[in-house]
Amino acid sequence: MQQKSYNNEPTLFLVPTPIGNLEDITIRALNVLKKVKVIFAEDTRETKKLLINYSIKKKLISAYDYNEKIVKYKMVNYLREGYSIALVSDRGAPLICDPGYECVLYVIKNGYNVVSLPAGTAFVPALLMSGIEPYPFVFWGFLSHSKTKKRKELTAIANLNFTIIFYESPHRLSDTLNEVYNIMGNRYISIAREISKKYEEIYRGKIKEIINELEIIKGEIVIIIEGNKNSIKCFDLSPIEQINVYIKKGILVNKAIKMVAKERNLNKNELYKQYHIRK
Repeated sequence: MQQKSYNNEPTLFLVPTPIGNLEDITIRALNVLKKVKVIFAEDTRETKKLLINYSIKKKLISAYDYNEKIVKYKMVNYLREGYSIALVSDRGAPLICDPGYECVLYVIKNGYNVVSLPAGTAFVPALLMSGIEPYPFVFWGFLSHSKTKKRKELTAIANLNFTIIFYESPHRLSDTLNEVYNIMGNRYISIAREISKKYEEIYRGKIKEIINELEIIKGEIVIIIEGNKNSIKCFDLSPIEQINVYIKKGILVNKAIKMVAKERNLNKNELYKQYHIRK
């Protein structure tokens, strides 16, 4: 289904908002917020502060995790009546670790335009300031609150040679860093908090050093972890070729197959069969 984004049809605009400093909003974002009929907001109280700061008066409707199944119908009703609407989260880009995906999908399925303005997100400036290779990277969002699931998630990506990015809350930070250290080893990391705000702060160094020097910190936190430098870069290799590279390095066949399966998110048993068939 083709979308011509600027055909003057009713549109859902995804509008990024400042992650801290209110001056970081774009002129275009302000113009869209002024133009739309209604603004759907993750937290209407926070959005109201932004609108007051720029003298914008608009109707606000709550759109958060627990009411997406209902609010998506309201969105389509406005669009059906010929009005364009906007969706904003508290800070940053809608949908990136914030509500909105179910609403966007429903609007698309009903044949209406969805246009996203260029987005501001906390993990991009955190990555650029980290001193760690900026690409390729994997953005994971928040790890599971469950310790068991968190360990499984970290184990699943431990062998990636991509830079890894997480969001984390202050009260889980210490536990998460210790889990990262136990599973990934003493890698170089960067921790950024309160980006673009008065108390912005960045910690850089090996995980063990940071665990030892880290004080109790508050605010929104971004963790950047360097990729596994011992992992084989596999952009130009087939899974079988990558297994053979590991074997040449002295790794046992079964372990090499298991490593490649994890790195590429493949079925270990299927990969084992393919390897031995080709052999």
